[in-house]
Amino acid sequence: MASISIMISEQAYKILKAQKREGESFSDVILRTFPRGHPARILASLQDREPLDEETAESIRTVTKDLKRNFKLKVQ
Repeated sequence: MASISIMISEQAYKILKAQKREGESFSDVILRTFPRGHPARILASLQDREPLDEETAESIRTVTKDLKRNFKLKVQ
């Protein structure tokens, strides 16, 4: 399996690490939390969480821009 390095804030890392179950990779946590599917499901999942601080929000904006630049989005 190929791997890609990403940069996240320390706070985002701590949140991700706290969600990890025994034997899971960070990729497993992300895929479990945000299953492949309609973007509205992902948005609904995010809206159930506490508001993000500005540093985390900016990290998400940066990653989203990179993803949009590097991958074609398929609308299903």
